[in-house]
Amino acid sequence: MTHSSPSAARLHEIAEDVHAYIQPDGGWCLNNAGLITAGGRPLLIDTAATEARAGALKEAVSRVTAHAPRFLVNTHPHGDHTFGNRLFADEAVIIAHEATRAEMDLAGLHLTGLWPDVCWGEIDVELPSLTFRESTTLHLGDVRAELLHLGTAHTTNDTVVWLPGQRVLFTGDIVMSGATPFCLTGSISGSLDVIGKLRALGPLTVVSGHGPVGGPELLDSTEGYLRHVQELAAAGIAAGLTPLETARDADLGPYSGLLDSERLVPNLHRAFAEARGAAPGHHLDIGELFSEMVEFHGGLPACAA
Repeated sequence: MTHSSPSAARLHEIAEDVHAYIQPDGGWCLNNAGLITAGGRPLLIDTAATEARAGALKEAVSRVTAHAPRFLVNTHPHGDHTFGNRLFADEAVIIAHEATRAEMDLAGLHLTGLWPDVCWGEIDVELPSLTFRESTTLHLGDVRAELLHLGTAHTTNDTVVWLPGQRVLFTGDIVMSGATPFCLTGSISGSLDVIGKLRALGPLTVVSGHGPVGGPELLDSTEGYLRHVQELAAAGIAAGLTPLETARDADLGPYSGLLDSERLVPNLHRAFAEARGAAPGHHLDIGELFSEMVEFHGGLPACAA
């Protein structure tokens, strides 16, 4: 599939005053965002990786509301969801889990070093100024937006945005649509636990961190992939293989068509560690995991941000 330019992204109204911003094709650093325009107090959910892509998002927002976002929620610290904060920081209060803020501060612009050929533009790390630990609620006109941290999943500090009145769920990267889930700094077992909690909310519309908008079937497909990873890890451990060897022998079955399949390697490292008793989010050598993923892929995965 051909990666898209910033102009290919689209803002879709998925409920009254609720929009999803989708950047095709949803691969590396081509993330989704969300916008709630109710009551003249817009809430933006995540930004984008580069100055150009964040600028395209800002322009799209201006086409549907005369009000600049008053609030901006970062669902997790990764740069594809946060590097564009700077373009909205003059008007918006940036909100995130307290550990998201700390991780953003620690990581800085590290992501740009992984893909030095990407035209990142004038970006910087704009940290959240309002943080929470478990949950907080924003009241936007008639729309109630619940910000929930439900446990370690994609990272140790993910936030989902749940609109109970509209039954719309913005999952960040806990859930993927047509792309491979990624637990480099999070947890396989923790993701499964959190997905169970998301399913219990009863969403009708699910906006994942990457890929097309869907429904609760996106929870099912993400869960299915992660359980398959656990099964592969159990078989690899029984055979005395390493995660990389297990990945090379793996049959992804119904998940073989997902974008960015090389994420299997760090996912298997997580599953191996957890099968041996590691807690969700247990520290692993992230540089080593990323390097093994690159080796498995046969080179640096393409990033079209």
